[in-house]
Amino acid sequence: MGHNWAPFVEGMRGVRTAHLLVYAFHMPAFVLLCGYFSRGFTGRPDQVRKLLAGVLLPYLAFEAAYAGVYALFLDQPFAVTPTEPQSVCWFLAALFLWRLTSPLWRAVRWPVAVAAVLSVGAGLTDLGGELALSRVLMFLPWFVLGLRLRSEHLRPLRNRAARRWALPLMALAAVGAYWAAPRVDPRWVLMEHGSAQLGVEPYVYVGVRLGLFAVSAVLVAAFLALVPSRRTGFTALGAVTVYPFLLHGLLVKAVQGLGGYGPVYEGGLLAVGATTVLAVVCAVLLGSAPVRRALWPLVEPHFPGWLSPDGRADEDAGGGGPAARRPKRGEARPRAGKRLRGRTALSGRSVGSGRTGGPATHGGTASPVRP
Repeated sequence: MGHNWAPFVEGMRGVRTAHLLVYAFHMPAFVLLCGYFSRGFTGRPDQVRKLLAGVLLPYLAFEAAYAGVYALFLDQPFAVTPTEPQSVCWFLAALFLWRLTSPLWRAVRWPVAVAAVLSVGAGLTDLGGELALSRVLMFLPWFVLGLRLRSEHLRPLRNRAARRWALPLMALAAVGAYWAAPRVDPRWVLMEHGSAQLGVEPYVYVGVRLGLFAVSAVLVAAFLALVPSRRTGFTALGAVTVYPFLLHGLLVKAVQGLGGYGPVYEGGLLAVGATTVLAVVCAVLLGSAPVRRALWPLVEPHFPGWLSPDGRADEDAGGGGPAARRPKRGEARPRAGKRLRGRTALSGRSVGSGRTGGPATHGGTASPVRP
């Protein structure tokens, strides 16, 4: 949804409002959860192989895919540049680096504070576009915070009082975003640009960034409080969200290159609303069984057995097994007594597999999605 709003942020206040609101919390929340599900990563060889298969191999595959789309639809020369991530691939690069550093943060005193200093300091330097280092560092505190969290820390968000206050807080944030829309540069919430690029003094940049930490923390808590605790009709989609995450950007760039957003802009907010609905439908379709059957070698590859010390691939080193790649027809969601195989978006854990520890105990590999 956010990527489909991007072409209209500058010209429509309503879209800019939605963009500011969503981007103020959705990436911090997601990075926080990725850190939470990385608590069990200690750097064991099997964990590293899962990380290579689940993150690095898809990263290289989709860097090539996006280079092809840029060449076909945006008239750019075909060039695969792994050190300069394209489109959504930056998150794969970031996730790879974040998870590799997980053991480091257990050896540091006040890890969240140290990560926050690195995050703000990154905005006072010019890191360029190598490996998306600006975003890697600017979002780092959320990942480290997730590493430090335990289930008891999140339990207060599940009580009635938290849920009762969450919706009014989100509504208040929407009003604030509407007020800020014509006054605030939307690049602030992308966590990609430093003080020089935003045109502000370093002391202003530091103050705003610290304020954004506080605002995002409140909104992340409100969002998590609103997440249903029971199974719903869309619960099973969480096991396959890596597919729409990686694939939707190809469609967005193709539509952009074909001039498809021009008529939407002319149609105003109503047309943008219809595009938003279409984006949701598209995300569901990209996670469907036929798409997964066709594309699992790119999205959920296995670690090559010939590279393993024992000459064979780990059982769950990449895509969650053949059953995950060939879902049963009509399978909609996990049911009691049955197994819906497939890797969860954040933990790499088999849904309904009976495991309760997830990566906190098994060191699974996180697969990225956008909530």
